[in-house]
Amino acid sequence: MMHPIKRIGSVPPTRSIASLFMFVLIAAFYGCASLPNVQDKLSHELSGDDEPTKILGPKGELPSKKSDAMIRRLENQVDPTELLEQQVQLMQSISGSPLTAGNKATLLIDGPATYAAMFAAIENAKDNINFQTFIFEDDEIGKQFSDLLLRKSAGGVQVNLIYDSFGSLNTPAAFFQHLREGGVNVLEFNPLAPGRVPAGKKWEVSNRDHRKILVVDGAVAFTGGVNISGVYSGSSAILSRGGNHEEPWRDTHVRIEGPVTAEFQRFFLKTWERQKGPPLPKRDYFPSLKQAGNTLVQVVGSLPGEKNRRIFTMYLSAITHAQNSIYLTTPYFVPDEQMLRALTEAARRGVDVKIVLPSRSDSALVYYASRHHYRELLQAGVQLFERRGGMLHAKTAVIDNVWSTIGSNNLDTLSFLTNDEANAVILGKDFADSMQAMFERDLKESDQIMPEGWEKRSVRDRFKEWGASLFKHWL
Repeated sequence: MMHPIKRIGSVPPTRSIASLFMFVLIAAFYGCASLPNVQDKLSHELSGDDEPTKILGPKGELPSKKSDAMIRRLENQVDPTELLEQQVQLMQSISGSPLTAGNKATLLIDGPATYAAMFAAIENAKDNINFQTFIFEDDEIGKQFSDLLLRKSAGGVQVNLIYDSFGSLNTPAAFFQHLREGGVNVLEFNPLAPGRVPAGKKWEVSNRDHRKILVVDGAVAFTGGVNISGVYSGSSAILSRGGNHEEPWRDTHVRIEGPVTAEFQRFFLKTWERQKGPPLPKRDYFPSLKQAGNTLVQVVGSLPGEKNRRIFTMYLSAITHAQNSIYLTTPYFVPDEQMLRALTEAARRGVDVKIVLPSRSDSALVYYASRHHYRELLQAGVQLFERRGGMLHAKTAVIDNVWSTIGSNNLDTLSFLTNDEANAVILGKDFADSMQAMFERDLKESDQIMPEGWEKRSVRDRFKEWGASLFKHWL
């Protein structure tokens, strides 16, 4: 979603028209598509003989005994959980990306911290910068990034940029042309205008690139929910108490160093290839990488048309195998029946399930479709919170205090079914502790939805929730 926060039901006309346009296209192209039946297969798929755990290190695949020992060590640091063993086995079987050791992951909370870390990494670039984003706005923040990329390009650094045509719909073409004229390789992902589609590629307007990936010199990578936009200006932790509807958006990103950055690089280059971008100059995109820390990281991506829907399967598996706690933060929450069942069953078996959602949204339809599920979740014991202040845009999860994910994927059909998405899965108690501390801060800025109060909401709101739920398969 792409514009400064407005009160529910008050969306800029350009946004309304664009959203309606996309809604019609998605309904036409994906009207018969559905998410795979994952939940009923999870126990069956994992009941056979387990394959040896495979973990890559800076010098290649680690011995199976060492890999198993790493997982056991993580499990022993937290309350008893089977999550890691089950999740690692499943994602190893369906994901094209390995679990990689020797990384350092730094949590970045909100836009200012994220942009500062990105600017520092770009400033230090020596060879190449690969940048992929859904929204790149022509505002103060966008201009700062543009100026820096142009300066690095002029200094001999190879700069390659992918932006989404729909996400950056309000950004003037002249903005990207200025980058091109300055030597930056700029690629528009699935152009909305058929005449701008590269030769040899189909017009796939319903498929959007929702990924946010920055890789610098093949050694430092960033991913998460933060777009390039002025909506993040300021610190939400400080300003969210003021009640101003123009307050900064609340979001989360992560900076990663170590061998796993090669996977982010591959994601970018594969997207460039699929989009029929012009041949890229040869640069040192895959340098030799040394151990940067002790964190295990896996990059999980999803593309339309994949039968297993990797990120959807990842979430379902993690929630299904959770034994202690599930803490989710998401701006757009329109779960299918499998996700609903996984969450409610987890709560009923005693898992502490908490979900933080926005108290207001830039999409009235998604907002009310999300609230349509509150009653079922509350009755099962799931605790729901709505964050006050600026728009909540973070897409994170921390489960059993050892498994964390940060990425671009929302918990809705649009993300799971039609978008290119990417998430970093980070295994380790230290990082999970940081995630839980961030989650606790968001809880303090939130109002809990209590069952008795929820049942007293107005008939008008109930009708809006019911009406919005009719469109849930396209949201």
